[in-house]
Amino acid sequence: MSHLDPEVAALLAMGEQASEEDRRHLDACADCAAEVASFARAVLAGRATGEGEALLTPPDRVWESIRSELSLPDDTAEPAAHPRVASVVPARPHVAPRRRRMSRRPVFFVLAGAVAAVVAIVTAVWASGGIVPRPQVISEARLDGFPSWSGAVGEALLERVDGHDRVSVDLDASVPDDGYREVWLLTGDASDLVSLGILDGTSGTFDIPDDIDLSKFTVVDISQENVDGDPGHSGDSIVRGTLSAP
Repeated sequence: MSHLDPEVAALLAMGEQASEEDRRHLDACADCAAEVASFARAVLAGRATGEGEALLTPPDRVWESIRSELSLPDDTAEPAAHPRVASVVPARPHVAPRRRRMSRRPVFFVLAGAVAAVVAIVTAVWASGGIVPRPQVISEARLDGFPSWSGAVGEALLERVDGHDRVSVDLDASVPDDGYREVWLLTGDASDLVSLGILDGTSGTFDIPDDIDLSKFTVVDISQENVDGDPGHSGDSIVRGTLSAP
């Protein structure tokens, strides 16, 4: 089954009335329906500027990126025809545009440009820290390996992001394929502990529950756990270290 021309999908996303043939095709083809929906979200994003909201003015590098992405020259204005050339080239007869092809390609390029602009602006704002808050490092710890885990080392950072605390860890250790690793916070005297979660791979970030007193829970521990249904600490710590101000 052939699919809708992308230009047709773009026009439908912008609100053009679908033909009976196109409507039947969209009802039967999930891929084309998804493509129209994707274009429609881009159109909605371009139009969704609420009352009282100031439009974002991106830096020059954003427009340079858009121009490069669309392979546009630095000056996109069409040069005026030379008078001598105009005098010898006969005027082209007026031909009504073909509704399916010739009239749709410019519209599709405009939509593609709008999508590229939205993506470039969002990327630029994200890169400048305007959307995702940058974490503040509160304290850090070097995680030293236990004797049974010779050569194991790690690092932990206590970070604050948008008023919430989290621990980011990195582990460098040779660990068995079976079992799993778990990240813990312990009190300074190891009399109490709380699990932050399972470490998948060599690094991870874990949110700290709001009721944890970080003035007491100052030790980061990564343990080797067995799949035995016991939620408690196995007693087999790989690395451990105490958080302190950087």
